[in-house]
Amino acid sequence: MNIRRGRTAIVGTGEVPTGRFPDRSAIEIALDAARLAIRDAGIDKDEIDFVIPTTAVFSFQFSNELTTCRLVEELGLKNVSANATVFSGGSSSTNALRIASALIETGRARSILFVHCDKLGTGVSAQGGIDLFSTAGISMEWEVPFGQHYSTVAALATQRYKHETGTTDEQLSAVCVSNRKWAELNPNAYFRKPLTIDEVMASKMLSTPLRAKHSNMLFDGGAAFVVTSADHARELTDQPAYVLGEGGVVTHFAYHQEPDLTRFGWARAGRQAFLEAGIEPADIDVAEIYDSYPIYQLIAFEEIGLAPRGHAGRLHLEGATAPGGRIPTTTDGGMLSKGHIGAGGSVSLLVEAARQVMGRAGPRQVPGCRFAVETAVGGTYMDAQVTILGSDVPRGRPA
Repeated sequence: MNIRRGRTAIVGTGEVPTGRFPDRSAIEIALDAARLAIRDAGIDKDEIDFVIPTTAVFSFQFSNELTTCRLVEELGLKNVSANATVFSGGSSSTNALRIASALIETGRARSILFVHCDKLGTGVSAQGGIDLFSTAGISMEWEVPFGQHYSTVAALATQRYKHETGTTDEQLSAVCVSNRKWAELNPNAYFRKPLTIDEVMASKMLSTPLRAKHSNMLFDGGAAFVVTSADHARELTDQPAYVLGEGGVVTHFAYHQEPDLTRFGWARAGRQAFLEAGIEPADIDVAEIYDSYPIYQLIAFEEIGLAPRGHAGRLHLEGATAPGGRIPTTTDGGMLSKGHIGAGGSVSLLVEAARQVMGRAGPRQVPGCRFAVETAVGGTYMDAQVTILGSDVPRGRPA
């Protein structure tokens, strides 16, 4: 294993509110997020020498503009050597951070800006959004003709997981309630009204056993972050978010080819990340777990080692993951309450992990947060990506 523990760090983040903004252009969202990240990093904009936008799935034309350097021009950046789009669906943030770290470590760049924005709330019609998520990452030959879509994908995993672990509908619904409690503290989240388990379970059935409030909704939004070397990060701030460890596993394309719908590749990816970081799951202070549906938050939570198999639902029901709990989880509200903004589901979580580690999470700040783990996944849960950030670099235990 190539140990890169603590050689790079996130030093600035920016985010705009999630919602429906028909009069707000995509480029305005992207530029606002980018400017906030640069300002938060405490650098001059012309220190940025590499820009990594990710794809906005609402518009091929706008994504093409991002690929062909529109951000560089609009931001007035003078010293950029390259602009390159990185896109892998919901795992785009993890892969962009991985590439940015490699560029910095090899001396190809010094300060890298990553930017995401999308307009899935108002940039496409309601039917357009449904059509998009009935085909993206779903096999056109073997699954689309039979009516496979994201709700049925999640329902299959949920039903099997419930059968194997005894997890109840109340425990699944507790994931939504826990995430909502965090969203109540997040001014950038769309859903901020308190939510109860009874309300979740009384909502309309979508795909048995999933109900409407077990599902995410599509919105406009965006976020950005700045990555630099650890040495430069220490010049900029007393508390950077060091990149400590990463792990990833690709398991399938077609959902029916996934060997285990209740585990995926999380255990292997988690082992890689923790080994590289030189810490254990018990050391984690904050867990930012990808949550397009409750089942995926439960599975990843357990498989990366934060709870024994079949216990995650109970922990959510008991309040262990909510504000004040012993393992704060998905502290920005996640896709279930902050909202689904395309690849931004994972971008938001990575930005939130960095904020927590840097002590900049405002009313959601977890006191004494030293280590945060973030998970990301693309398509129909085709890969498992785990990233560990820290406020300092562990040196005692070899990876």
